[in-house]
Formats: sequence, structure tokens, C-alpha cells
Amino acid sequence: MLPLGDTPSALSRRDFLQHTALALGAAGALPAFAARSGRNTDTVRLGWGRGGLPLLAKQRGEFEKLLAKDNIKVQWVGPFPNHAPSLQAVTGGSADFGFGGSTTPALAAIIAGSPLVFTNFLVVNPRSTAIIAKDSSGIKSIKDLVGKSVAVNRSGLGEFLLVAALEKHGVDRKQVRFVYLNPPDAGPAFAQGKIDAWSMWSPGVDIARTEYKAHNIFFEGSDLDFGIDFSSWLTTQKFADENPEIVRAVNAAFVAEGQWASAHPLETELINQKEGGYADAVRDTLAGYKRSYDFYGIEDAKFVKGLQFAADWLSERQILPQKINVSAHLARL
Repeated sequence: MLPLGDTPSALSRRDFLQHTALALGAAGALPAFAARSGRNTDTVRLGWGRGGLPLLAKQRGEFEKLLAKDNIKVQWVGPFPNHAPSLQAVTGGSADFGFGGSTTPALAAIIAGSPLVFTNFLVVNPRSTAIIAKDSSGIKSIKDLVGKSVAVNRSGLGEFLLVAALEKHGVDRKQVRFVYLNPPDAGPAFAQGKIDAWSMWSPGVDIARTEYKAHNIFFEGSDLDFGIDFSSWLTTQKFADENPEIVRAVNAAFVAEGQWASAHPLETELINQKEGGYADAVRDTLAGYKRSYDFYGIEDAKFVKGLQFAADWLSERQILPQKINVSAHLARL
């Protein structure tokens, strides 16, 4: 298994060099992933949301300049509130890539029949997903959730974190009511007291703590000692087969964006704040995490093994409806 904290900077640099070389058409790919050239378009349509690297890439403009060197134009599609609808856009043909979201809904979409393949993986440290409750709720710990309702996104990061938290603290999940809501609906429900707690990622969880006077009862970065969910980019198998040159170029450009974000935490959060419109206190909390953005390529056997462990963990707990062979759903580049 690959712990969230096990992201050495040397690996990130190695992946960056691999991706960059492939993007320029170098012939040094690993044997299992022999590089193929070619593309049938000069435009790539990329999903984006109101946070994360795609937003940063869209706003800064350096990403598009990198791709322009290979005569590739970028169209941004979005914003998407979470990963599942961005994957639906790819499957439906209105986007070429999802927006770099959670591997859990990505695996769920593939199991459901979407012809998607992974192109790149990202681990962001520290992780800031949390389960929160209002200060006035009387809920101080995971055990206090017995008989209570918790909003989660189905087959996504929110549901996974709640299941892991209940398991760690010995609470039977049947004793807690899972309320399946996507973030745009879960936020108002939490604010209005229609649910007792919320399992959510940044910046939504950070905004809710500030605006609704809430506190953490489980924080992924410090309370969970293993990694099950990671960030990921996906496209269709058809697009990857027809445009391996573009896929490699997109990978390399996102790796470069991640390196910039790792080195500029405050500037990164200023861009996120402008889009999200949240308070300075939230921005400062997020900047204070000083996140590192470490990429792992689809050719990284150790990482893929870790993701397979994660997929098995999720299917065993019925967050994913069945087992899946991760290696069968990696882009052929």
C-alpha cells in the first residue's frame, strides 16, 4: 500500500522528467508502455472545477503556453462541482479529460461501463478532507455519530472517509445514516441543520467550518494512516489511442503546474480564493497546509499496485459495487 505521506520529492522529479520527455516525443519509454506518436486533433478539451490544479492552470495561463509549443490548443470545460459529472462529460463526448478528481468515483464510473482510462495520478499532501459537525450539535467524536445523519457523495471521497472513520473507531456503519448528496446540495443541507455532519474535501469543508461554526471530528491528514483515494486524470480509450501525443503533453503540463503550486502555496490559494469567493481566514488556512503536488505515471508499477489495494479495499466495503482490475484501465501510450 502507498501511504499518503510516502511521496518523496525525487519520485516527483523523476516522473516530471519522464512525462516531459514523452511529451516531446522522446523514445525512452518503459518497455511495458512503449511510446506511440500521433494525434488527430490540435485541440484538447479539459475539465476544470473551482479549485485544484485545473483551475490553477486555467487562470495562470502557463499551462496553455506549454501546450502551444506543441501546437496544441486548450478549451476549458466546466466548472464541475465534483469528479463524477466531469467524467460524465468525457463519456458523453463534451470533454476529452476529467478535471483531475478522486480515483473512487472514477473507478465507479469504469465499473458502470464508462470507456475511461487513467492517464496520470496525483497525490496531494497533506490531505485535508474531513468529517465536520456544527459546534452546537453536541457531536465531538466519531462515536457520537451513532443515530445521526452524515452527508457524503456516493462512491466518492466523502463516503470512503466516513466508512474508514467508522471502521477505525469501531462503529457499525448500520448505526449511522448515510445521506447521499453532491456538494452543491450538501452544503445548504448542513447549513440548515438538515444533516448532522458532513464528510467533505477542501475548500468546501474549510468554508463550512468558518461560515457555519463547525469543527473537525475526523481529519484525513492526521487521523487516517493510509491512503485509499488519490487524484486522477482520465480520458476515453479511443482518445488515448488516437492522440497519445496529446495525452503525454497534457500529463507533462500538469506535472509542471503541480511543481509551481508546490513552490507557491500562497499564490496558489489566492487564485483559488478569487474563484471560490471565500474569506481570508479560509485562504490562510489552506495556504498554511503548504501542500506538495506529487505525480505518479501510469507506468509506475508501485503506485498502480497501491491503487489496486485501494480498489479492493473499497469493493470489500461495498463503496465500489464490485472488484476491478486497475491495470486493465490504464491508457496505452
